[in-house]
Amino acid sequence: MERVHRRLLRETAYEAIRDAVVRGELAPGAAVNSAELADRLGLSRAPVRDALSRLADEGLVETKPQSYTRVTQVAPHEARDAAAVVRAMHELAAAATVGSLSPGDLADMRAANQRFEAATRTGDIDAALAADDELHGVLVRASGNRALAATIERYTPLIRRLERRQFAQHHARRSVERHDDLIAACAAGDAATATELTGLIWRSLEHLGDDHGD
Repeated sequence: MERVHRRLLRETAYEAIRDAVVRGELAPGAAVNSAELADRLGLSRAPVRDALSRLADEGLVETKPQSYTRVTQVAPHEARDAAAVVRAMHELAAAATVGSLSPGDLADMRAANQRFEAATRTGDIDAALAADDELHGVLVRASGNRALAATIERYTPLIRRLERRQFAQHHARRSVERHDDLIAACAAGDAATATELTGLIWRSLEHLGDDHGD
């Protein structure tokens, strides 16, 4: 039981610090002190150090032994590379699950898109991105593919950092419509169309930071 407890503490620290970086609460270039973070989170230093090591592997923080640990700068090319990988995983999830989704799955997707639309109307970026993740997460969860889910979890934060900076309501409104089309394809059991629409939705993120992109 103790091992499980420690794992949960590491996950708690990891998720809290990761989300703070993605939201910009820990700004690009900001120095990160494990003792200060541990105090803020009410945790010991060990899970925080573990979390920072994992975040360094994932490109959200960088460290130089005996010198510094700091939040990495937002890199558009890294976000685009990550978006291409995430897109491929979501396409795989759509191809694998459409046709076997339950009425509850479809209801969850519709509810998530309603939350997404409401959030975009009020400019609530956090709520919009959370709802977007929930909608696409239905297909990921239904796939039962742990490697797929882990890959998406690994690379999505790199995308979200830049997406938050460039969140545009006209793009969000287009996403609402594409989500509706995706849900309709899922309800019809049309895997080919659902996969195509999923790719279209996520491919737009591959132009993040590109002034000439869509």
